[in-house]
Amino acid sequence: MVDPAGTGRLPVVVIAGRPNVGKSTIFNRLVGRRQAIVSDEPGVTRDRKDGVAMLRGRRVRLVDTAGLEEAAPETLFGRMRASSEQGIAQADLVVFCVDARSGITPADAHFANWLRRQNRPVLLVANKAEGRAGAEAAMEAFSLGLGTPLAMSAEHGEGLADLMSEIVSLLPDEETLAEQDGEKPLRLAIIGRPNAGKSTLLNSLLGEERMITGPEAGLTRDAVSVMLEDEAGPIEIVDTAGMRKRARVQEGLERVSVSASIEAMKMAEVVVLVLDADRGVDEQDLQIARLIEREGRACVLALNKWDAVKERQATRKAISDRIEISLAQMRGIEVVTFSALTGEGLHRLLPAVRRASEVWNARVGTSDLNRWFEEAVERHQPPLVDGRRLKLRYMTQAKSRPPTFVLFGTRAEQLPDSYKRYLINGLRETFHLPGTPIRLLLRGSRNPFVKQDER
Repeated sequence: MVDPAGTGRLPVVVIAGRPNVGKSTIFNRLVGRRQAIVSDEPGVTRDRKDGVAMLRGRRVRLVDTAGLEEAAPETLFGRMRASSEQGIAQADLVVFCVDARSGITPADAHFANWLRRQNRPVLLVANKAEGRAGAEAAMEAFSLGLGTPLAMSAEHGEGLADLMSEIVSLLPDEETLAEQDGEKPLRLAIIGRPNAGKSTLLNSLLGEERMITGPEAGLTRDAVSVMLEDEAGPIEIVDTAGMRKRARVQEGLERVSVSASIEAMKMAEVVVLVLDADRGVDEQDLQIARLIEREGRACVLALNKWDAVKERQATRKAISDRIEISLAQMRGIEVVTFSALTGEGLHRLLPAVRRASEVWNARVGTSDLNRWFEEAVERHQPPLVDGRRLKLRYMTQAKSRPPTFVLFGTRAEQLPDSYKRYLINGLRETFHLPGTPIRLLLRGSRNPFVKQDER
C-alpha cells in the first residue's frame, strides 16, 4: 500500500496470534473505528483485513489476520493459517498477541518458535491484562523468548498509548522503507554560485536542452526536478538557482529562489557542489559547503569548465588544499573535474555520486567499532577535566545518513572538541568514510553516589 501523501510505501504492521486472543479488538482500537468484526466466538476473522492508522504521527498499514492454529493445509483453518503466514511474510513488524487470562498455551509457544525463524521484528503483547493481577499474569509471556511483553486490555483501552509508542519505535524509518521498496530514486541536488554551469551540467547529463542556459548569471530561478536513469537505478536531479552572498541577495524573487535552493538541498541525499574551476574556491563556495555539512548531506565537489584551465595540476592542488583546510568535517571529499559544455570527463560524475551515497549510508558493525575504539583510547588517553580523567566506555552507531555514532561514558558530555576530532578522524580513516559528515553524540552516565553525598 502506497501512502496517499506520496511519501512511498506505508510500513506494514501485522497482528497475529492464536484465535480469540483479541487481535481484531486491537486492530479496531488502532484504526480508530469498528472495521473488523469481533466476537467471543473464536475464528470469526478468516481473511486478512487491512486498514490505515495514524500512530504517533506515523501512518501505518495495519493487517488483522486469522488465528494461527495447527490444521491440515486443505482445510478451512489450514487455508486461514496460510493466509496469515503470507501476511507475516510481508510485515515490517509483527504484533504477536497472547491471552493473559488463559496463560501461555502450547500453541502460543509453537507459533512463537515459528515466528523467531521468520526474521521479522516482533512486538509481544499480552492482551486481556486488566488491572494489577492481569499485568502480573502477563509476565508469564516472558517464557516465549520474544522480549518483554506489553500488558494491555484492548477491550478497556488500557495500555493502548504504550502499544502505539512501541509500534512506532520498532518500525523502519521512511528512508529505509524507500530503499527496501526500490521505488524511490536517489535524490541529488546541484548547488553552486550563479553562472557556475549548473544548468549546463544538467542538460549534458540528460542529453537535451532541458534548462535555459547562457552567459547571464541567474537564469535559473526555481528548483527544477528531473528524472534520470543510470546503471544503478533512477536518480531525481534538482537544478537550483545560484546562491550568492546573503548581503548581495536582493529582496523578492531572488530571496525566494535561494530559499528554494536551500530546501532542495535539505531534501537531497547527495549534493553536487559545482565550482567554476577557472575561478577556484572563494568564500561563498565554502559557505555553501559548510551549509551542506551542517545539513548532514553527502557531497561531491564538481570542478566545471575544466577545459578552460591552463595549469590543471596546480589548480587542482590549490582547490584541494583550500577544501582540506577550510572543511575539516568533509575531509576526503571526492573531486570530479569535467566540462559540462563539451562533456569531457562528465562520465565520472554519477559514479562519484553513487560512491558518496554508499558512504553516507554506511553502517559499522558494533564489534568492529568497539575494537577500534578500545585501541584508539589506549593510543591516546582521554584528557583530564577538572583534575579527573574521563572514563569512556563504549561506542555504537545510532544511524546512518549521515553516519552517526554515540559515545557512552562517565562525564562523556564534557569531552573536549579536540578529542572529538581525534575520534572522528579515526572513524573516517579506519572505516573508510571519506567526504561525508560524521556525527558524534556524547552520552554521560551519572554517578549514583553524588546525590547521596550532596544530601
